[in-house]
Amino acid sequence: MREAIRLADESVSLGGGPFGAVIVKDGEIVAESSNSVTIDNDPTAHAEVNAIRRACNKLSTFSLKGCFIYSSCEPCPMCLGAIYWAGIERIYYGNTRKDAVEIDFADDFIYDEIERPLEKRAIPMVPLLHDEAIRTFNSWKEKEDKQQY
Repeated sequence: MREAIRLADESVSLGGGPFGAVIVKDGEIVAESSNSVTIDNDPTAHAEVNAIRRACNKLSTFSLKGCFIYSSCEPCPMCLGAIYWAGIERIYYGNTRKDAVEIDFADDFIYDEIERPLEKRAIPMVPLLHDEAIRTFNSWKEKEDKQQY
C-alpha cells in the first residue's frame, strides 16, 4: 500500500492525478502505475487500469487470478469493473470514495447512472441495428474453438 501511495504522490508532482496502484502475485509486485489521465490525454488512464494493462502484458494473460491490487483510493466504477473483469482476487485501498469527493473527484454520478433505467440516463442510449449485430453473437455462440473469458 505504501508503494501505491508513493506512486500517487509522485503522480501529483508530475502533473497526474493523485492515484497509484500496485498489483501483487505471490507476494511479489507484478505491475504498478499511477493515474496518467492528464499526462496521456486518456480518460481511461486511471492508476488501476494502467496497472492491470501492465500486469497482463508482463504475465502474457488476460486473467489476473491469484493477484491482489493495492490502490491509494477506493476504485471508481470503471476501475472496479476492470478489476472484476481481470479476475483480481482482493482489493486493498487507502482513501475512500468519500475522501475523493472532498478533493473534487466525485464518481457517485456514475453509480447513480448505472441504477437508472436506460431511457432516463444523462447520455442517451439508443438501440440500433440489433438484427445485424446479433449475428456476430450467434457466430460466437456456435464457435467451437473460442477462448472463453
